[in-house]
Amino acid sequence: MKKSIISFVISLVIGFGLGYLVFDVLIGNSSHEAQTAQTGPKDKAATTEKSSTSTEPAAKTVAADEDNILNKKGCLGCHSVESLNLQGGQVGPDLSKAYVNVEGKHGKPIEEFLKKPTTEVMSGVIGKNPLTDQERKQVLELLKKASEK
Repeated sequence: MKKSIISFVISLVIGFGLGYLVFDVLIGNSSHEAQTAQTGPKDKAATTEKSSTSTEPAAKTVAADEDNILNKKGCLGCHSVESLNLQGGQVGPDLSKAYVNVEGKHGKPIEEFLKKPTTEVMSGVIGKNPLTDQERKQVLELLKKASEK
């Protein structure tokens, strides 16, 4: 009995150690960056400081603030849009090419996918938080812009 408990504890420690190694060290701390992009700047001084030290022009960056429909509807909790420099969660795929790739991947145009998704995860997400016609239009415009970059 004692050997099995000791073996279990050792396996548990090794499992957590490997999990930490793979997901935090090898993949990186991208989750920390994603959280800061979702919250947006707290004050104007932080915004000014970030924009002055940035190496990319401000015109190419879409602000991840409350005016951004993807942030407002919680999309950036799981997805990023690298082509617009929107850092978000790492759970869902990058949406940079979603405007052109959704139909081939899910069997329906993106407009229809946003109304009634074909995946179980997105059906649950959109079912609990459906997009209005205006919000869907804003998402489509932003994703179209992302796919053109």
